[in-house]
Order: sequence, then structure tokens, then C-alpha cells
Amino acid sequence: MTVQTVLAQFDAIARTKPRRIAIYWGDNRIRYGDLADHIARFGGNLQGHIELRPGDRVGIFMRNCPQYIYTLYAILKSGAVAVPINNFLKAPEVQHITDDCQLTTLITDTDLHEVASKVERVRILNLTDLDRPATAQPRFIEPQLDDLAVIIYTSGTTGKSKGAMLTHANFAANVNSCIRVLRKTERDRLTLVLPMFHSFMLTVCIFTPLSVGAAIVLIKSVQPFHHAIKEIIRARATILIGIPHLFQAMVHAHVPFYVHWLLNLRLAISGAAPLPRETLDQFGKKFRFPLLEGYGLSEATPVVSFNPIHGVRKPGSVGLPVTDVEVKIFDDTNTELPAETVGEIVVRGPNVMRGYWNKPDENAIALRDGWLHTGDMGRIDADGYIFIVDRKKEMLLVHGMNVYPREIEEVLYQYPGVAEAAVIGRRPDRKGELPVAFVSAAPDAKLNTKDILRYCHERLAEYKLPREIHVLESLPRTATGKIAKLELKKLI
Repeated sequence: MTVQTVLAQFDAIARTKPRRIAIYWGDNRIRYGDLADHIARFGGNLQGHIELRPGDRVGIFMRNCPQYIYTLYAILKSGAVAVPINNFLKAPEVQHITDDCQLTTLITDTDLHEVASKVERVRILNLTDLDRPATAQPRFIEPQLDDLAVIIYTSGTTGKSKGAMLTHANFAANVNSCIRVLRKTERDRLTLVLPMFHSFMLTVCIFTPLSVGAAIVLIKSVQPFHHAIKEIIRARATILIGIPHLFQAMVHAHVPFYVHWLLNLRLAISGAAPLPRETLDQFGKKFRFPLLEGYGLSEATPVVSFNPIHGVRKPGSVGLPVTDVEVKIFDDTNTELPAETVGEIVVRGPNVMRGYWNKPDENAIALRDGWLHTGDMGRIDADGYIFIVDRKKEMLLVHGMNVYPREIEEVLYQYPGVAEAAVIGRRPDRKGELPVAFVSAAPDAKLNTKDILRYCHERLAEYKLPREIHVLESLPRTATGKIAKLELKKLI
């Protein structure tokens, strides 16, 4: 089978089925033919403002809107490299990215112009410069599969963010895998509620539907929650894609019973962060459609594994490797470990990044012997199902014993009334680290730290017990919805 870029797949659909709806945006319905016209208009105006050469890096610093998609495709079809930038970042953080990959241009919207204007050594284009009648026809090219397409900057939870270089071949392979494991067809309508700068959204919610002729239900905000539900019902969305925090909110939300019968959803997908077992169980009791967890990381474009829609699903597992992707468990000597043994998860396949931008030393560590070393600890059972234990760098050494924060967090989530939980390490002396827990309460719940500790004592070995439990109104989160453990470390 001939492999096509996501751009070629989109062009074929826009040419043969121009009347098919591509994007639902409030009251607007944007069809494939119109979407292609918008992309061409943005491309012509972009090329009219700057001289774009193949391989030039162009940043997108915008909030979610249809124009984000026009801009993304216009950059790629011009042969340039798109650099989606977290729109929650401050100017110094954006400056690090623009300097690191030598951005030629940064495209922003009016809401973010104040932050963007403080970024130096880069040309700033406002969205209004592109969203106007075209002054010229764009000079679009068809990139080669090996060409660099996107640089995704990691969240930087362990230091300065690094740019993962993803090629057109990486996206083509991962989109093909997503189409097959999700059994996605042109009749599907996928919700897009999370920030588009995230690799999960780029691949699963933008490139995948627009490569198969499906529709994107673009929702302006999940707040207030009942407005988002109305949009999902009105557009008759079939697949809800989110992060654990969204599904925790759905579990605790007071939704009228009739809403469940109005929803047209056939599937919900959780990614980007670990899904607590308790959330999965409660969701299954409340909703008629399944919630399935997958696993991925930006360096793998990002999808690595997924629980099967039809077939055996194992609670607590992130499923089986997707099509054409291999997953193994290695020890510290790069030796494969037997089933049910905890070690580092390594990945190999056409979805694995080319490397980090301008980071040869980091690449030598991350891409050893043809395998992507994820830094995640896990195990694979006898049936090939993958279980995530924790981040390798988050593992605690307590009195010489390995302690995985996620194991403690899973117990905390089972305690009645706990909505969020996170465990970090505190190093009081040379003997090692001690687990410290942070929790927040579900609506109308009150938490007693002594009762929580007693609950943990009945379920965890003595050395795994949290030495302190702090109750916060809510836990700090990164822009991609992950609990910001670096912020919690500042509180102890």
C-alpha cells in the first residue's frame, strides 16, 4: 500500500467530497471544500508576508479556533515546519522555544499578542494578517515523507522543554494506526476540547479525522461543563477525546438522566496522563459508552498503545501496541525483561521521532540501539497488555525500597471523596526519600487526613505510606491537564 502524507489524504477528500462537513464550530459548519479554500487563502497571505523556504520553522501561538487548523495546514503545505506553542506560556518560556529552534515567524492571535510582542528576534504575524481576502495564490508543494513536519516541545516537567522532531512519515504512520484501532470512518465526529498545541490533539483530533473524511466537533471551552455537553449533543459527536481530569469531572458532575440518552457517543478516549482506576470504574457505572485508555508520548507522534474497542479490556492496562509499533520492557542494561517484570518501556516503529532538535547528547540517550527509551516504568503481561507503573524519574527510593507514586495515588483515589491525588518525594536526610501526598475533595465531600492515612495503612506496605497528607482546594495543573508536581514540590 502506498503511504500518503496527511496533506495528500486531506486534498483527496476535499477534491472528491467537498460538501462533506469537516468542522463543527458553534453554529458554523465548515465543509471540506471550504476548508481547502481557507487553507489556500491563509497560505497565500502567509507567503505574501514572508519568504518561506522549505524547512523554515513557523510558530503557532494561538487559542483553539478553526483558524488554527487553516494556519497549520498552510504552513505544512508551504513546505515549512510547524511549531505549535503552548498558549499558556509566558514570554520568557516562549522565548526559549523561538531561540532553540530559530523560528523565522511567530503567528499569534489578538488575545495573546501582548505576550508575543515581548518575544525578541522573531517576526510576529497577527492572525488578522492571514485571515483576510487572498492577495495571491499560494505556492504549495507536496512534502516528502522524510521531510520534517512538526516540532513539538515537551512539557518540560524535568527541566527545559525539548523539541521532538516529527516527520510527515511519522504522522502518516500514526494516523493510519489510529484509524485502524479506533475503527474510524467518515461518519465519525470527534470532539476537540483540549489545546491544539498538544501532540495528542494534533494526531488524533485533527490529522486523523481530516485524513479519513470525518468531522471535528471543535468546542470553545469545557467551562461551563453543561455548555460543552450541549455542543456535543447538538453536533451528534460520536467520539469524545479527553484527559483524565475531564472524565473525573464527568463522573462527579450532576447530569440530568435524560442527557445520557441524548448523547450519540460510541466511545470515549483518555490520554496524555494516567487514568486512575477508580475514575474508570465510576465512569463505567454512570455512562452507556466505554471509556478506553491509551498510552503515548510526543516523541512517538504520540500514540503507542490502546485498549481494544472489541475484545478483551484489562482494567488498569493501557492496552496493546497499535499497528506497526513494537513495545518491550528493558532493564538498565538494555536487556529485555520477561513478562510481568517491571522495567523501562521502550518503543520502536515508524511513529518514533527523528530526534530532539539540536540535542545530540539527549538523542544518544533517548534513541539507543533503535529503540525510543520513554523513561516510563511498566510491565507487559503474558497476553501482551501494557501496564504503566510510573515515570522512571518519579520513582522514590524509600529506605532502599523502590516506591512508585502512582501505586499510592491509585489507593488515594479509591478513598471516598477524593477527586485528585498526587504523591511526590521529600528528601529529609541521607537515608532516602519519603512519600508526601496531596489531595483535593470532590464536590460536597470533606476529607480527614487521619482517616485517609488509616485507609492507606490497610492497603499499602509500611514503607509506601505517605508521611504527610495535604488537602488543597485543587491541585495545580500544567496546560495539558497533567498535575504539576514541580509546583507541589514548592509546598513542602
